[in-house]
Amino acid sequence: MKSKTNFKRDAMLVGIFLVLSFILFQMPTGFEERVSKRTLRSRGRVLDVDNSEVFEQGLIKTGDQGVTLRILDGPFKGREVSGNNPLKGLMDRDKVFAVGDTALVVLSLNEKGEITFVNPQEHYRLGLELFLLGLFSLALILFGGWTGAKALLSFVFSALMLWKILVPFMLKGYNPVLISLAVVAVLTGVIMFLVAGATRKGIVAFSGAFLGVLTSCVMAIYFTKAFHVHGAVMPFAPAIIYAGFADLNLTEIYIAAVFIAASGAVMDLAMDVAAAMDELVSKKKDITMLEAIKSGFRVGRAVVGTMVTTLLFAYSGGYITLVMAFMAQGVPLANLFNFIYVATEVLRTLVGSFGLVMVAPFTAIVGGLVLVPKRGIGGEKKDRDLQRIWRVPGRIFAMIASVAFR
Repeated sequence: MKSKTNFKRDAMLVGIFLVLSFILFQMPTGFEERVSKRTLRSRGRVLDVDNSEVFEQGLIKTGDQGVTLRILDGPFKGREVSGNNPLKGLMDRDKVFAVGDTALVVLSLNEKGEITFVNPQEHYRLGLELFLLGLFSLALILFGGWTGAKALLSFVFSALMLWKILVPFMLKGYNPVLISLAVVAVLTGVIMFLVAGATRKGIVAFSGAFLGVLTSCVMAIYFTKAFHVHGAVMPFAPAIIYAGFADLNLTEIYIAAVFIAASGAVMDLAMDVAAAMDELVSKKKDITMLEAIKSGFRVGRAVVGTMVTTLLFAYSGGYITLVMAFMAQGVPLANLFNFIYVATEVLRTLVGSFGLVMVAPFTAIVGGLVLVPKRGIGGEKKDRDLQRIWRVPGRIFAMIASVAFR
């Protein structure tokens, strides 16, 4: 009977977030009008290439590649067009087409709707990306069943929140730290309650995870200033300024990026500790609050070691070529770690790891308060009053928030 009730409650949550996901998907970002209405994007099959004006110097290619394409969709489907692919010698941005490739083609139109310019902008990858997403979704549902389906929904909802809420609000000039904290709080709640259900375990996981993210936020605010780091070191940050958004605070965007990047691992660890404590309390009915908290600490210690290393690997993979470039030139370690690009990654890794370490004790303490019922006279059990449940995490939240935003 209890499992049936839980399923109905989960199904209701899933239905709510399905509706919210659909609304988010349909919601405009407010920046669609910046795209010219006289351009059309289509898929194009490469029929022929002309490399006579392409000059090669080792791995570097410069010049112009002529490309003949057949449009595969849209109002010009079936038409053969010719375009130009300029090569600037930038290996990270240049693309070279071959016969048989599928390209994303941007067609410029005049007032009469006729094609005036053909730009084979990139290799078309959307089809493969959707195929890969489908494989991932299938594997998740086959392995995880109902829980996997809820996890997939939380994945989709998170992506929509980042694209439709976080990024547009940042571009519109809202405080990046505050809006990021709000978005992370919503996503933490959605993910935890979809996976764990609207249960005490979900409350514990949410509380511990958000307190861990808040800790990372406070650390990022302080050490970004102490490191003399500015947000212009992030990829494509100058491009945002040149696109007409010179009033954006890139340093605050960097701070937000630090704790957003760590939030996924923080949620994972919080759920591990909360699930272990919930299982322990359900099996050992006479456990005391102190025993439950101690057990939560032990679980946290066992998990946090590998999680911190996982975070290190995740971050280091993004800047491995940077370290290789310095090592290849024989740059001393003192120079390496004082270089701003390396310092920003060190800050990101250590601040994220600090929040990850703190989430285990936070979750254990909240778990002891929420999961263990109050013992009455004669062994009777009563649920704690909600004010008492949230008293300790509430005080911790208020203390950290006062430090962050004073």
